[in-house]
Amino acid sequence: MSPIDDRLHPYYLHHSDNHDFVLVSQPFIGENYPSWSQAMLIALSVKNKLHFIDGSVPKPNSSDFVIYNAWMQSAFDIWNDFKDRFQQSNGPCVFQIRRQITNLAQNQDPVGVYFTKLKSLSKELSNYRPHCSCGKCGSEGLKKIDEYFKTEHVMNFLMGLNDLFSQTRGQILLIDPLLAINRVFSLVAQEEKQKLISNYTQNDNSMAFLAKSK
Repeated sequence: MSPIDDRLHPYYLHHSDNHDFVLVSQPFIGENYPSWSQAMLIALSVKNKLHFIDGSVPKPNSSDFVIYNAWMQSAFDIWNDFKDRFQQSNGPCVFQIRRQITNLAQNQDPVGVYFTKLKSLSKELSNYRPHCSCGKCGSEGLKKIDEYFKTEHVMNFLMGLNDLFSQTRGQILLIDPLLAINRVFSLVAQEEKQKLISNYTQNDNSMAFLAKSK
């Protein structure tokens, strides 16, 4: 079977693979290179075309006209040109985002607002994490790495919560395995709601007592 007809081969083109197809929704504007490149890597990986930009597909022999004409040397060159021109040292960016996460605390914000702020910073930080394109990393290893980052997200969220939620935080930390971040947020938000209802009830009772006293 020719590689062009093999659905599992990078040379295979689906009928939807054309020049008008948009791989990522965000346009490339230079300063968004980290997030844009991460989105492109994911999109190309889904399309099984990642090998054309990482150099893992060897240049075919010119005698094989069909494959040679499908060769994407320009894709490899353009990708590396963009990388050289727009990729800056990750150190200062990662340091700045991590410092913002470390200093982030709930303070006077509702839990939902605080959670959204942390989620935005965590997503920005994820753009600087290395993306495996070698195809040799085992699924179990990748799963453990993913679990580590998810645990880190949960820990950052719990550390920034007000002491008002210390009991709920302690109960969550005792759960093994640790709950997913959305579940943790749901539990804390539920506790916040209960505390607000309790405060309203106490205020109403206080007002009623004062009214009777008069």
